Amino acid sequence: MKSIVFFLLILASFSSFSQNQIQPGLIGFDVIRDDIPRGKVDTVKYTSKTVGNERTTTVYTPPLYSKNKKYPVLYLLHGIGGDEFEWLNGGHAEVIFDNLYAQNKLEPMIVVMPNGRAMKDDRATGNIMASDKVEAFATFEKDLLQDLIPFIEKKYPVIIDREHRAIAGLSMGGGQALNFGLGNLDVFAWVGGFSSAPNTKSPAELVPNPEETKKKLKLLFISCGDADGLLGFSKRTHEYLEATNVPHYYYPIPGGQHDFKVWKESLYNFVPLVFKESK
Repeated sequence: MKSIVFFLLILASFSSFSQNQIQPGLIGFDVIRDDIPRGKVDTVKYTSKTVGNERTTTVYTPPLYSKNKKYPVLYLLHGIGGDEFEWLNGGHAEVIFDNLYAQNKLEPMIVVMPNGRAMKDDRATGNIMASDKVEAFATFEKDLLQDLIPFIEKKYPVIIDREHRAIAGLSMGGGQALNFGLGNLDVFAWVGGFSSAPNTKSPAELVPNPEETKKKLKLLFISCGDADGLLGFSKRTHEYLEATNVPHYYYPIPGGQHDFKVWKESLYNFVPLVFKESK
């Protein structure tokens, strides 16, 4: 089967790409293998001036990680009921990354999985739909830009420019990724929204200047299960991008629900495209 990257290179002039150009998750892509090198996951604390306390993030460093090398960074966001451990506990993201590295499909990168609920009581307990907890997902934009990214860039050997920063997320985190990524093209050049939730801004708000977005954005990846009740939020964004000729991937996953089966397959397809220049 031809790789996803092959299709990106050949079809880069199209405004969107159908699901037939995306590779479904192969059997075992999310299963731990004992015969390959593995990356490492650390739980790290950083000071948030935005929130006014210490916050926790998890950080994945790739196999053969070296402090003497510079890396790009992917910020990977969770959903409304999750936290900084959701992509690890529910999505086994580190396993997916390890297996893709073993197949030589990824550019070496650091992956930061923060808590996207920027408030002092940032656990997903009680009424997760309470107004203050929902609002905290919007507040996270300031925490991300002013607190977390500077911390990561001081603690880890990362390349400090927009071309080497990516952001993606699932559900509520998918909305955050589209809002923050497309709203800060001076910070991020690679953006992915998986099953993006109602917190996603309207398409005209996300991309008020299509020509600027086309010039600055390296990749925009939008996916959702086609049986997901939230599909409309992804579909309307896709339709606007198509109408304004903004290149992007649109990947409605056949039969997909609002669950980790869809989000893992989305991650599996998104990350091999990140930090790779199309020619």
